Amino acid sequence: MKKIYLDSAASTIIDERVIEAMIQSMKEDFGNPSAIHSFGQESKSKIEMVRKNIAQWLHVNPNEIIFTSCGTESNNLIIRSCIENLHIKRIITSPLEHKSVLETTRDLKEKFPEIEIVFLPLKNKKGDLDISFLENLLEEKIPTLVSLMHSNNEIGNLTDIDSIAHLCKKYGALFHSDTVQTMAHYPLDFSKTPIDFASCSAHKFHGPKGIGMAFIRKSTGLKGIITGGTQERNLRAGTENVHGIVGLGKSFDFAMKELDERRKIIEDLKQYTIEHLSKNITGVLFNGHGTDFNKSNYTLLSILLPFPNTLIGFQLDMKGIAVSQGSACASGASKPSKTMLQLYTDQELKNTTTLRISFSHYNTKTEIDILINFLAEIQKNFANTNPAETD
Repeated sequence: MKKIYLDSAASTIIDERVIEAMIQSMKEDFGNPSAIHSFGQESKSKIEMVRKNIAQWLHVNPNEIIFTSCGTESNNLIIRSCIENLHIKRIITSPLEHKSVLETTRDLKEKFPEIEIVFLPLKNKKGDLDISFLENLLEEKIPTLVSLMHSNNEIGNLTDIDSIAHLCKKYGALFHSDTVQTMAHYPLDFSKTPIDFASCSAHKFHGPKGIGMAFIRKSTGLKGIITGGTQERNLRAGTENVHGIVGLGKSFDFAMKELDERRKIIEDLKQYTIEHLSKNITGVLFNGHGTDFNKSNYTLLSILLPFPNTLIGFQLDMKGIAVSQGSACASGASKPSKTMLQLYTDQELKNTTTLRISFSHYNTKTEIDILINFLAEIQKNFANTNPAETD
């Protein structure tokens, strides 16, 4: 049975060229980058080459690229240090953020009860944030960190981080964006977008797991939260993951050089999926701005199926098809995700099932056909066994 992988928002297939580069690095770059001898300095040189290359793609200073283990660590480093070291008194975020942001702010509130946590309200069922409410808050001139993700990891809605960055700059607030779902999928230019902090994970763009990075604008004065060494500009102590960094660098470079080609393939697949789901699944709904490519991440599509099936992920997996029920962080849950509960009422979610389909340039239309045919079969079987609920 040929397996079909449609869960690239959770983690991507590693590019074979990246694997080859990492194997070579494992063989050659065994010296500790902090050592002064040639073996250590060769490892250090590889790290700095990657740092410089990524900085060029993002149009920032190489010293502003800090390697971490993943996006979650990057988010924790940024948010916690803003409270602990930069004397931020308020965090403005949204209820649709990744758990690494929501749980971190919740934990900080418990440790520092004097800080204020504000969640921006949603304007509509599409999940749009009320940016006018944000500006009203920023006018209060309280030392503030705004943390809003560039692309929602479950429904794919895009946030206009350029406008928000300029808004924060206008009122003297710091701006952090979780760019895990968009880094190396969109051409980000932080010389034009005055963002202060951003995060990413290599495994979202065909690189290895366990390696990520944080963009930390030098002017913010952010300090590290892991102590024990001077690595990563004193912002992240610990011996560097050299071959992981090499893998991140290669996957980032390939993704950016091939961005237009990959994007064309994926956008075509997403449009094909929307059209064929609409034709073959009666009553299917597309969550958020899923059908609007200007407002939604082209790499993923969240759908609401008009029948209940808590085992659908398992059934699809038995057919060799990998998708997510909601986001990977909430997979396996029988209840609707927090994101869905923000967009719909309990009654609207009754007798429904949410799926997240996420694409890469390795996918094909044939794979989409197989997925949709099986979903249509599930719907037909449900209708035959529950005729009263389909009237």
